[in-house]
Amino acid sequence: MGIGRTTLTTVLSGALCTSLVACGPGGGSNTSGGGNTGGTPTPTANCSLSARQDFVKSQIDEWYLFPSLVDNTVNKANYTTVQDYIDALLAPARAQHKDRFFTYITSIAEENAFFNQGESAGFGVRLSYDTTANRVFVVEAFEGAPALAAGIDRGTEIVGIGTTSADIQSVASLMASGGAQAVVDALGPSDSGVTRVLQINNGGTVSTVTVTKATYTLDPVSNRYGAKVITDGTKKIGYINLRTFIDTADPDLRAAMANFKSQGINEVIVDLRYNGGGLVAISELFGNLLAANRSGQVFSYTTFRASKASQNETTFFQAQPQSISATKIAFIGMDGTASASELLINSFIPYLGNNMALVGSNTYGKPVGQIALDKPECDDRLRVIAFKTDNANHQGEYFDGLATVVPQTCAAGDDITHQLGDPNEASVKAAIDFLDGRVCTPITSSTGQHALSVGGKNGLLTPTQPSAVQHELPGSF
Repeated sequence: MGIGRTTLTTVLSGALCTSLVACGPGGGSNTSGGGNTGGTPTPTANCSLSARQDFVKSQIDEWYLFPSLVDNTVNKANYTTVQDYIDALLAPARAQHKDRFFTYITSIAEENAFFNQGESAGFGVRLSYDTTANRVFVVEAFEGAPALAAGIDRGTEIVGIGTTSADIQSVASLMASGGAQAVVDALGPSDSGVTRVLQINNGGTVSTVTVTKATYTLDPVSNRYGAKVITDGTKKIGYINLRTFIDTADPDLRAAMANFKSQGINEVIVDLRYNGGGLVAISELFGNLLAANRSGQVFSYTTFRASKASQNETTFFQAQPQSISATKIAFIGMDGTASASELLINSFIPYLGNNMALVGSNTYGKPVGQIALDKPECDDRLRVIAFKTDNANHQGEYFDGLATVVPQTCAAGDDITHQLGDPNEASVKAAIDFLDGRVCTPITSSTGQHALSVGGKNGLLTPTQPSAVQHELPGSF
């Protein structure tokens, strides 16, 4: 997730642009006003591997949050990609669970297109996998994208993948031979015009569809189920599902909260189960919209390494015209919930205490954020961990997930047999139970993420080398 609110204009130098960000499992995002526009490298640009490696090393040396956890003995000549070199430099931090591939190199142009307009290319789905039963399921489908138009939605199982109907390979065989990455490879690159023939199972009906990847614009709050009012007896509960923290979420969030406010709603379900992060400015806005009564109180503290202490900042709640004063919040989170999502949840702990709960399973565990450091002539953006965030009580060391610090937790599955926002979906139902004061089973380290029809290890399908969008939108293809 990205801070989105502050641009470090004091460190602009030549082609270098720095912006505070905080992202999901390996993700990063712009700050408002930060970042370059990117573009095609010029023929004279020095974009050799060695020059690009030197660029990332110099920025890590200046900005990395954990300078003592950088391996300065690494020889860049031993690595054939910039990312492999970064991974070697930061292996000590990874060994201590403080940087699980949060620092990475990505494309300026691709990242800006996503964070500014929500633009992406692909089928327009999130996929989850089961490595025990070797199955892959769609957990979410995006409006205006090719997959939903082809009848693929939450709960659809991808049974087979091919480039034509004559060479379809079963997902079971792909998983058995090459694991989840074999499925990723079979789905092909996330480029417009890439076509795949998919064998799908919708509720027991197996069919074959041809789907061509295309550029689409992601709606951060679905117009199908993203914001709704759930009637619970005589009480009304606001439900809002935010897919990602990008600029275009601003009007969606304001509209949803204005509706809740007009109906006198003060108990809310905030569904962040797949939300890997995004702009911190949007996380702050979301907090403001939930806490009209907290205006002027601390939302979060942002802290850099000692040599960059001048960049430290305290952010306060600021009530908005659409703000409600939420008295009770059920946050739905799972292991794809990270960074800006976790920042939002953590910021309410000092104020709501037992009147808030984490529902679902444990979150990813990323209490740190990135800044953007650009080498625009090469379309290179280094997302480097440079700061940590704490709540008003200076709590922020949740590297093992928020279930370790949230006072109330309620274990629940991700029931893909029901649409998101459905009161009968397992996590939404558990959230309603919490809001109604019913006792729930606490989340433990063994709590499963998904309630698929099969057992085994489940997770959002992620390539070994995610694209700029996949860093921020876990499981997307």
